[in-house]
Amino acid sequence: MEHYLTTPLQNEDIQKLQIGDKVFISGKVYTARDAAHKKLVELLETGQNLPFQLQGAVIYYVGPAPAPPGKPIGSAGPTSSYRMDPFAPALLQAGVKAMIGKGPRSSKVISAITSTNSVYLAAIGGAAVVMAQAVKSSKVIAYPELGPEAIRELEVENLPCYVAISSDGQNIYER
Repeated sequence: MEHYLTTPLQNEDIQKLQIGDKVFISGKVYTARDAAHKKLVELLETGQNLPFQLQGAVIYYVGPAPAPPGKPIGSAGPTSSYRMDPFAPALLQAGVKAMIGKGPRSSKVISAITSTNSVYLAAIGGAAVVMAQAVKSSKVIAYPELGPEAIRELEVENLPCYVAISSDGQNIYER
């Protein structure tokens, strides 16, 4: 089944998703990898303001390549998600609704997905150019010192993903 979703995501968006479903995301998506995740969780733990609103947010695990002339972003393929596993539960508890990456997740992340009515979406590794084509604009909003791993706010149109772990804990990697 195909679903077209617009951010910020709502509970009713998430509840209808089943593993294997194709999802096209439009709206704002935030990029973050492990170094940025660590900083975000530190901000949460100390009660400081975050660089973006977590409620209903989608985080894409990507460190995009530099933008070629006339393009908002370079190749933007997913990175391995397990590196974010130590930080993902705290961000899900704080309101993140979807994570986009590649590869399996830990049991702690799966538990956090089910307890927060969230979802894990897989992007196709090796399709970085296809993913970048969905990006209409890109701007660094936090941690520019991290270079390609800085947090970016992407405006996307029909970013293609697949449901890998649904809100009820169904897991495509165990299917």
